[in-house]
Parts: sequence; structure tokens; C-alpha cells
Amino acid sequence: MHLKQASLLSKEGGAPQLLIATSVNIIDIIKKNVNTKEKKTLLENFVALSALQGANYILPLITLPYLVRVLGPEKFGLVAFAQAFVGYFQIITDYGFNLSATREISINRENKEKVSEIFSSVMVIKSFLFLLSLIIMSVVIFFFKKFRQDPSIYYITFGMVLGQTIFPAWFFQGMEKMKYITFLNILAKLIFTVAIFVFVRESSDYLYVPLLNSLGFIIAGILALWILVKDFGVRFYIPKIVSVNHQLKEGWYIFISTVAISFYTISNTFILGLFTNNTIVGYYSAAEKLVRALQGLWGSVSQTLYPYFSKLFNQDQKKAKETLLRVLGLSSVITFLISFFACCLAPFFIPLVLGREYLSSVYVFQILVFVIFAVGINNILGIQGLVSFGYGKQFSLVVIIAAIINLILNIVLISKFGILGPAISTISTEFFICIIEYFILKRLRIL
Repeated sequence: MHLKQASLLSKEGGAPQLLIATSVNIIDIIKKNVNTKEKKTLLENFVALSALQGANYILPLITLPYLVRVLGPEKFGLVAFAQAFVGYFQIITDYGFNLSATREISINRENKEKVSEIFSSVMVIKSFLFLLSLIIMSVVIFFFKKFRQDPSIYYITFGMVLGQTIFPAWFFQGMEKMKYITFLNILAKLIFTVAIFVFVRESSDYLYVPLLNSLGFIIAGILALWILVKDFGVRFYIPKIVSVNHQLKEGWYIFISTVAISFYTISNTFILGLFTNNTIVGYYSAAEKLVRALQGLWGSVSQTLYPYFSKLFNQDQKKAKETLLRVLGLSSVITFLISFFACCLAPFFIPLVLGREYLSSVYVFQILVFVIFAVGINNILGIQGLVSFGYGKQFSLVVIIAAIINLILNIVLISKFGILGPAISTISTEFFICIIEYFILKRLRIL
């Protein structure tokens, strides 16, 4: 402890003064190290996305204990199953643009005409994919009894797809203006959080959950488009076929990768729902949502670093490789500590948060929580390493193989271990990806 700080403790109110003095020292350190425009932008984006991730996971955590108790495991499981099902269509409409279009915008951000061209092409593709998704979902609901039993929940939940389709998160990420994403998403989440306590009073109100969630997505998307036109001068026009084809080609490998990734994320809930019932899905989904909330504590790092690494690799490959190694080490340590302590504390805080009715969720959580550690590693190796360095094909191949393995594991393990099956399958798949990506990067001499 510094002498000046120690002397503060001897005075009345020393603790608050020490806190202030320590905070000033931390701010001074940040100012000295964040001494370039590039680093300041990176820090601002990290802070903005950290706030966004906090809102995305902390605000739902406020409603989660309330919803699981009011809706009960069965209706909560139905809502979770519908979200997992609709999640496939969110992936289709995203088409990998959150990475491919982000990179395109990042590289061409100074050229307004080119930016408008990219925006127009991407939005045309996303609009077409939205209509295609709606048709596919309607066909599934019409022909399969499980979906035909409660069609309204799927159509209402589908509003999330519309909101995500029109929300140009990829644009703001490419421009490295994450504060816009943060503001709009936090606003939508706040409205949703307050509305849940107002409108959801009993299990029969379960349809209000997807309805309010969808409205939040749609409102945020409309406001985002307005800001994009007003503050960035972007204009929409019918793009040339060549431009549309280019965006389709750029996003293809990421799209395939994202579809594959879904087989060991949202597919676990979906497959579990097909083989079991809504109540078991409710237990599993409750544990998974808690894990995703903890994962969000470190998730903003990836979104912040991706446009940075994409640009850095084009400018200085040696520096990009050195930075990748440092970030990999830091991410590994932090995510392991989060996973370990959460696993140890699970038997105490899960009954407290979810209620004793959800004791079945404890073991699921203890297995699934180490996904945070695995994803912390494979995100740096895969997204920041392979994709941003231009090896999207290799990344796609890895996740496609992993998706097939996860699908097989899910079917086998659910029949043998029930609710624990998807958790075991997920953690096994994530660590498999870590190992394969590491050896690919070693072979490419990036690590």
C-alpha cells in the first residue's frame, strides 16, 4: 500500500478516501496506457459492449427467478422450446453477416458510398431470408403435431426474427460505434423487464413473455435504422446483383459455421424437447440461462476484438499474432476462474435464484458451466484467430465436424442420461473444438 493511501486510513472516513485514491490511481494507469486514438476506441467499445452484455444477461436474471416460479417448469419449458426453435430462423436471417459484413464495413468505413452499398445488399438478403424463414416455419407448424398444438407461441416468438433482421448490429460493430448498440438494446431490455412484472401474473400469461420480447427487438431495430440514416448518412437503394452476390459469398462460410454452432447451443434445448417433455426442458433451460448470463461477463471481449483483429491483421501480421497470444492467455485464466467458482457455489445459489422446485437444474449447471472456459478459449482461437486472419474455411470445417459429433452425442446421451445428456454433449464438443483449432493455428504458424 502506498504511504499516502496508508495515511488516509488513520483519518475519519479513511476507507472511502482510500477507495477514491485507489480509483484515481487506476484511472491514471488507464490514461497512461490508453494513449492512442485506436486504443481509446477499443476501450470505449469494450466498455459499451460490457454494459450491453451486462444488460443482456443481468436484466433477464432479474426476471428469471420470477418467471420460473410464476410459469412453472412446464410453461417455462414451452417458452424456452419456442425460443430455441425460432433461434434457427434468427441464424438463417443473420447469414454470418455479424462477422462478414462487420469486416466489410470496418475496412470501408471511410467510403460512404461503399458503406451504403454494403448496407443495401445485406438488408436485401436479410429481407429475403426473413420471408423464406416465415414460410418454412409455417410449413413445420402445419405438418407436425407437436408444433400444431400451440402455434400462437411460435408466431409470436417469431417477432424476434423480424427485430433482429432489421437491427444492423453488424454495421455499428464495423464502424466501431458500439455505444449505439448498447443504448438501444438496454432500452429494449429495460422495457421488457418492467413489462414482465406488470403483465405476467400467472402461468396462463405465458404468451406475454415472447410477445414482450419480440416487441423489444422490433422497437430497437426501428430506432437503429433511424440512427443509421440520421447520424451516419447511410442510404438504402436497390443494389446491383454483383454486390448482392459478393455479400452472399463473403458470409457463406460464416453462415455454415453459425448453423453448425447452433447444433451445440440452441439445438440442445430443441432436441431435448423433441425427446422428452416441456417440464424437463424447463429444468435444463433454467440452468442454461444462468450459464449464459455468466458467460456474458466475458462475452463482450469477442465482439470488441473482432473488428480490431481484422484491421490489425491487414496492417501488421506480426503484432496481430503476438496480441492474439496475450489475449488467449488472459481469456483462459479469467473464464476458468468464473467456471470453477460458479460450479462450487451452484448447490447454494441455484435453489436461491430458481427455487427448490428446480433442484434438478443443479447438476446440469455444474457440467454446463465449464462451457464458459471452453468458449473463452475457442472464441479467441476460432473467431479472433482463424476468421479474422482470413481462415474462415478452416473454421467452418471444424464447427461442421463438431456439429455432427454433438448431434450424435445428444441423441445417444439423452437416451442414456436424460437431462444431463445435452450438458455432457455440449462441454465435450466445445473442448473438441478447442483442441482442433489450436493444432490448426500451430500448423499455420499463427501460434
